[in-house]
Amino acid sequence: MTPEQVIEIGEYAMRTVVLVAGPMLLAGMAVGLVISIFQAATQINEMTMTFVPKILTVFAVLILSLPWAIGQLTGFTEDMFRRIAGM
Repeated sequence: MTPEQVIEIGEYAMRTVVLVAGPMLLAGMAVGLVISIFQAATQINEMTMTFVPKILTVFAVLILSLPWAIGQLTGFTEDMFRRIAGM
């Protein structure tokens, strides 16, 4: 296995991780930003006010994007097994 192949596999793995985790992280970040702006405007500082909506949002996005994420991870795994078999 050449160094170029190792780098290519690493890039592919990192790209897959970003694609699968990205929607949940972006949704949680957006909800956190909206709640932070609301808290700054109203001067209400309560930790559960930020924690609970973020958890619910991330869970909802996870449920909605689960079929797509499983497809991405399955494709990655199949490609890795093909590469291993080709060595």
